[in-house]
Amino acid sequence: MDTGTPRNDTTADTTALRARWSATLIAAGASGDPAPYADRLLAAWAEPQRRYHTTAHLADVLARIDVLAPYAADPAAVELAAWFHDAVYRPDRSENEERSAAMAERALPELGVDPDRTAEVARLVRLTVTHDPAPGDTDGEVLCDADLAVLAGPPEAYAAYAAAVRAEYGFVPDDAFRAGRAAVLRQLLALPRLFRTPYGTAHWEAPARANLAAELAGLT
Repeated sequence: MDTGTPRNDTTADTTALRARWSATLIAAGASGDPAPYADRLLAAWAEPQRRYHTTAHLADVLARIDVLAPYAADPAAVELAAWFHDAVYRPDRSENEERSAAMAERALPELGVDPDRTAEVARLVRLTVTHDPAPGDTDGEVLCDADLAVLAGPPEAYAAYAAAVRAEYGFVPDDAFRAGRAAVLRQLLALPRLFRTPYGTAHWEAPARANLAAELAGLT
């Protein structure tokens, strides 16, 4: 059973990721050469300012999508959205998701992906701003659950995730970070549901809430 456990390092097997990218493009009906965009995306995911939003995070989200794929209406669109959802990431900026969606809107037509699927991918990327898919948005539910499943890892894995997030915000003073992080944790705990898919609800909801509550207690 996938418990949402993140990798302990910040990198993933790029050979496997390149093969996955090519296979996903084929499933999405693309006709262009996948290699140049694989290079660009993997370089983006490996930028030095990243500590959590790395190729390891990308690989973990893709692995969770494999678990949740039966719930998706368009698994290929969900996988492409995973590739792009943090392709642009600057921890000191708020427009990362919008810029990532815009990157998908430029790249996918060049790769021969049809306009409807391109629009769906961009919509899904933008949805990761809130992780709040509308009822019946099964593609959105799968992507958001896969992205948030890190919250449900064992305590030691969750601690590594929290430390990586803190490292990404190393430019923020401790007091300000603790206050901001605590506010985020309270918002998450106040949600009626963190996960929307049946699998996420059954397997990830309870451990995620326990981890969030424990981190909040440690901060406050």
